[in-house]
Amino acid sequence: MFKDKKVVFSGVQPSGSLTIGNYLGAIKNFNAFSEEYHCLYCVVNEHAITVRQNPAELRKRTYETLALYMACGLDPEKNTLFVQSHVPAHAELGWILDCYTMFGELSRMTQFKDKSAKNADNINAGLFTYPTLMAADILLYQTEMVPVGVDQKQHLELARDIAERFNGIYGDTFVVPEGYIPPATAKIMSLAEPTKKMSKSDENENAVVRILDPRDAIIRKFKRAVTDSGNEIRRGEGKDGIENLMSIYGAFSGKTMEEIETEFAGMGYGDFKLAVGETCADALAPVQAEFDRLMKDKAYLETVMKNGADQANYMASRTMSKVRRKIGFVEIK
Repeated sequence: MFKDKKVVFSGVQPSGSLTIGNYLGAIKNFNAFSEEYHCLYCVVNEHAITVRQNPAELRKRTYETLALYMACGLDPEKNTLFVQSHVPAHAELGWILDCYTMFGELSRMTQFKDKSAKNADNINAGLFTYPTLMAADILLYQTEMVPVGVDQKQHLELARDIAERFNGIYGDTFVVPEGYIPPATAKIMSLAEPTKKMSKSDENENAVVRILDPRDAIIRKFKRAVTDSGNEIRRGEGKDGIENLMSIYGAFSGKTMEEIETEFAGMGYGDFKLAVGETCADALAPVQAEFDRLMKDKAYLETVMKNGADQANYMASRTMSKVRRKIGFVEIK
């Protein structure tokens, strides 16, 4: 069913409950690619352990992330849905690419600096080489396009550099991937600090709206969202909070910024915040209902994992056979 289709790859970490930023900036857009591309959507649990995880919680969130993929509309018959650790080639290619990635390149990664500051007692080698594993995730499947958030753009550029370097030494081996950043909702910001990206690891629960938050919690969080001292629903300097709420409302309602400004002309922030909260909650309700249904059927989720891993392992094996041969590894049948 996937023959001759170009490949899209993306992954989500099972570390913390996914937010509307993950939904609007990534998962919601994935469906658009399913007909035209062979889409591989991975639960990247190997990336998650760069930060200490509770093992039982990590297993639980792995199931939950897979279920959320499907609850958000990703059909396992049309997409390859799988768990990273079920495909050993990710780790193998990650190590090989480490040997073709320069120390200086990894030192410049802004996410390493940010995560090191947050995890000062656990600045491990995996945290440093995380972008090379991400490059392996992508290059392993000869990926043409990678839907990424703005914060991952630097990592994708590194993956392109690594692919071009390897191809320059050994001849054509990897497809050099292109990035796709959704234009309107590339970055959903914190409700508490609207100049910062919304993060699922934020300790301030009022800053983050999670896909699985109850309706009353969603509306309450939007009511508490930080705005400014004005009262007009419009874009402008110093109106980061309102612009963020407008972006979220537009993403869920399909309305442009101009249409939102017209719709709420003459209305105050309180009315607007309530409208954003209700629109968000209404949009997430069917996702939450389908998620609950899927989580009750663990056997089905494991079948999806197994089928996805079989498809991914087959694709990965073809790339790895080529890579091993080119770098001089001996393979035995």
